[in-house]
Amino acid sequence: MKALRIGTAAALAAALLALAPAAGAALVGIYRNGMAGKGQLGQIVKLSGARCGRGGTGSALAITIGKETKECSYRTPVVGRDLEIAATERLLGKTPKPVQQGAYLALDLRAGSGSRYQLAVYPKQRKAQVRKVLDGGEVEYLHIEKNVAAIEGVERDNDLRLRAFNVTEGEEKGSCHILAYVGGELVADVTDPGAGDLIGRASGFSVGSAKAAQGAQATVDDVVVRVPSPF
Repeated sequence: MKALRIGTAAALAAALLALAPAAGAALVGIYRNGMAGKGQLGQIVKLSGARCGRGGTGSALAITIGKETKECSYRTPVVGRDLEIAATERLLGKTPKPVQQGAYLALDLRAGSGSRYQLAVYPKQRKAQVRKVLDGGEVEYLHIEKNVAAIEGVERDNDLRLRAFNVTEGEEKGSCHILAYVGGELVADVTDPGAGDLIGRASGFSVGSAKAAQGAQATVDDVVVRVPSPF
């Protein structure tokens, strides 16, 4: 896939977000990254994580979690409030078996200063969580879905998608409507009345575990960011 130039993507996002309608509107893709070479890999910047290794496979970004690190997070060039992000993520078999059980693949929106909305998918547990992480580290679980058939296991691709749009009218105006998908299956449809708690605007993805995840390895590719269509 061809990635849009960073400046163009950011400027287009800002322009379209100014005209953003309700969450049910059609979407426009403004950024794509197939992680095919140094230029595309270079657009992805580490957001958080003490010891995080990264590299390229030729068709994906490879991530390795180091010592005393629970999570490695990365961001795309696109920032904004009302965004949808999609990516294909895979937990690799090289991940130590004790780490595999608690390891998750994730997408992040409204990220910044440690806070974000996050879709976390656990390949070994077949579990999906939509959570709200606050800047002090507190986690609010907005939805938990277990026994999700669409979640693929270790060494299998998981197609993830997360959308967070503010409600612009009605009784829930100002709340955030969040949709989460795995492999095309809707796993969460929730509304957060405390959308104002998150001031970050970065979009990205993560690999991690609730405990130290040294040795966890994953790949990420086919990243797409979309915004509501103003037309």
